[in-house]
Amino acid sequence: MSNFSIREHSHRRLNILTGEWILVSPHRTKRPWQGKIEKPAQDNRPSYDPQCYLCPGNERVGGLKNPDYQNTFVFSNDFAALMHHSEEGTWQDGLLTAKSEKGICKVMCFSPNHALTIPEMDINSLENIISTWQAQYLDLGRMDFINYVQIFENKGELMGCSNPHPHGQIWAQSSIPMEVQKKSQKQKEYWELKNKTLIADYLQQELASQERIIIENNSFVALVPFWATWPYEVMICPIRPMPHIGQLSPQEKTDFAQILQATTTRLDNLFETSFPYSMGIHQCPTHKGHNYPEWHWHVSFYPPLLRSATVKKFMVGYEMFAEAQRDISPEMAADKLRNLSEVHYKVKHK
Repeated sequence: MSNFSIREHSHRRLNILTGEWILVSPHRTKRPWQGKIEKPAQDNRPSYDPQCYLCPGNERVGGLKNPDYQNTFVFSNDFAALMHHSEEGTWQDGLLTAKSEKGICKVMCFSPNHALTIPEMDINSLENIISTWQAQYLDLGRMDFINYVQIFENKGELMGCSNPHPHGQIWAQSSIPMEVQKKSQKQKEYWELKNKTLIADYLQQELASQERIIIENNSFVALVPFWATWPYEVMICPIRPMPHIGQLSPQEKTDFAQILQATTTRLDNLFETSFPYSMGIHQCPTHKGHNYPEWHWHVSFYPPLLRSATVKKFMVGYEMFAEAQRDISPEMAADKLRNLSEVHYKVKHK
């Protein structure tokens, strides 16, 4: 009988949503750390910064002035990666191919308060954010040349965020991005086989074991996915299968706001720092005339901090040339996050 343990021995795990594998090496957490140590980021921002181009009433680069907004505020990115009025065409030279891409890039300010982050906002403010996400997904998705809408947030300098004001981005484009294509394919294969969503059955198994569950409420589950790549990666999933966030009921929207707050508070409390991350919502494409019953939307948080507020996880070496690898197992990460307080560390230290 084998003594193999996923908590103790090196092994590979399958990401059922993409079909990709990750190497997990839990025994390596015992090694001493002699790598790079970052200086902790200071977070002493005022509620209003006259130099911030996202604060209410301030002028942005290019001369446009922000309104005196009171809740969320969305505007077209002044330095958009995708353009609405882009030239259309295809370029080929032997094995080399390029194709034009049209799209719209928007910036979404979460709050007029420059000093806040998502875990520090109240439930009503978070519901306003969710309502704006819903409206943007639906409105952009109705455009004839838009087939996918990606909502995301880069939080913190470590994630390349150029402005600390609480904000995210919304990119809408003609093509389906590669990560979404992989998830679409795997979910469609499972739906055609089982007539159920892949994530619904995955949640059922995770809820039964409770090994990787962080927190749950009546409508949502936050967990460290079995195939997690980042040290404290988190996935938030609605219990009820839904292709996109536009289908949330009023109560589900409140439950989503509560689990967003509770999850991000735990991340901040882990190392008592404003935890940097990239967060993205994956939901069904917006092809007109398609219902996508196989799609089960979800939110992923990819946080880079590894051992403390000053030690970052880098994707280098084996991970760049072979496949993803992690030392802190998803079970270890979930154990730590599950047992943290839901009271934000800044409140506790006041």
